[in-house]
Amino acid sequence: MSSSKRKQRGNIKRSILAILISLVHIIPLYILVGVAFKKPDDLTSRWILPKYLYLDNFKVAIEQGNILRGLTNSSIITFTAIVLITVVGAMAAYPLARNATKTNMKIKAFIVGIMMVPPLSIVVPLYSMMADVQGTSTYWGIITILVTFQLPMSVFLYYNFIRSIPVDLDEAAAIDGCGPLRTFFQIILPQLKPVTASVVILTGVSCWNDYQFSLYMLQKAEMQTVTQTISSFFAQNSSNLNAAAATALLGILPILVLFMFLQKYFIKGMIDSAIK
Repeated sequence: MSSSKRKQRGNIKRSILAILISLVHIIPLYILVGVAFKKPDDLTSRWILPKYLYLDNFKVAIEQGNILRGLTNSSIITFTAIVLITVVGAMAAYPLARNATKTNMKIKAFIVGIMMVPPLSIVVPLYSMMADVQGTSTYWGIITILVTFQLPMSVFLYYNFIRSIPVDLDEAAAIDGCGPLRTFFQIILPQLKPVTASVVILTGVSCWNDYQFSLYMLQKAEMQTVTQTISSFFAQNSSNLNAAAATALLGILPILVLFMFLQKYFIKGMIDSAIK
């Protein structure tokens, strides 16, 4: 078999694999849209889109589920958490990457070890501690928890990227009279855009989709996030699947719109990060 035929066959296999992966992501969204626009008494297959538009499910999501309040709370929590995760993560990774001492290696190993801890395993003592400091049902309480659990991944990503930046830049900045902080903010930080895009994507999605911590830490109705709003339509004795689907659709729209506008920056950041 010639090399051109092998290359063509390889391209076909990759195309088939890409189509299958795309279907895995598209099919749930397709079903979600169909259920969101169906009447509650419509028992047709969920694989069939309705031939009508039933908008009362969205009315229920807004009026009864208070999805707008959930979107507001999730936006505040996610945005604040992302800012802290990126800034603190980058500043913590910089000295670890530039000073390869035994102590710093142990700190790095400890940080990576924290990533292995299942969050649900410490929910009870964590809730008890937050209750003692009156951090439950507050923005600062849930933000502190999310930042704490997302920081290890942020530090790990920044650490590996900063190590690829030549130390000569730091030495040149020191010769020009720059201290460590000035060197970081003026020399190192501008070069961290690719990995910052990766950190924002990974941690932002995790914070937006968080349910386990929000369920326990945000018990007041006015503090509910998008995920809690969706779960409110499911009870032990009854559920409203159509309204829940409409709520979920409204909940993912902000992320979809944001990605559509910023996808070229996200993709460029991921590619540059991989090359580094």
